[in-house]
Amino acid sequence: MEIFPAIDLMNGEAVRLTKGAFDSKKVYSACPEEIAARFRAEGARHLHIVDLDGARSGENVNFSAIGKIVAAAGIPDIEVGGGIRDEKRIETYLALGVNRVILGTSAAENEKFLRDAVRRFGGKIAVGVDTLNGKVRTRGWERECDLDGFGFVKKLSDIGVETVIYTDISRDGRLQGINADMYAELARISSARIIASGGVGSLDDVVKLRNTGVYGAIIGKAIYENIVSVSEAVKTGDEYDS
Repeated sequence: MEIFPAIDLMNGEAVRLTKGAFDSKKVYSACPEEIAARFRAEGARHLHIVDLDGARSGENVNFSAIGKIVAAAGIPDIEVGGGIRDEKRIETYLALGVNRVILGTSAAENEKFLRDAVRRFGGKIAVGVDTLNGKVRTRGWERECDLDGFGFVKKLSDIGVETVIYTDISRDGRLQGINADMYAELARISSARIIASGGVGSLDDVVKLRNTGVYGAIIGKAIYENIVSVSEAVKTGDEYDS
């Protein structure tokens, strides 16, 4: 299983939120590119970046910071999400050196745009499915829509989306563990690569996720709070399931 250390950005700073609440922001660094370089030094092969301001407003708020991160990271696989709602922005991020862009609000609200993006960019398109109580939320997690999370994931597979980042908002940033049964079911019903997000608080959680069959796991707060190191997580993710 692949490990995706996370860098969430607000106003150019690396932050973490609890359950997606913007007023719960905790700033960890004013130089997120330094964090990315440290992740690489600790063995990270992947990096997950989110422009939280962009997710909320749809504006390209943290583009400069993301450019610095990509330049400094030296990490083979980088994905970026947050406020990507037109093809021009997809092109801009790919030209920057990002490997994959994550569509969230735009995927949930505009199926034609999603289908066109997948047709044009193929595996460069991932979709973030952010759910609370089983329902998809958009606009920086502040708006609930009518989509059922599992049903949406099945539809994304039919559309041809190759990578889905599925976030359990109720556990995000709380370090209280993951819902292993939920991710095992997602891995079973979807042909897409499932990347789990929300709740990793220990290496035991990494083992549980690895054994569900998901492709990857995003780890944020547990790394920033020095509970789990990137190197330990990568090693655990690489271990053969027993």
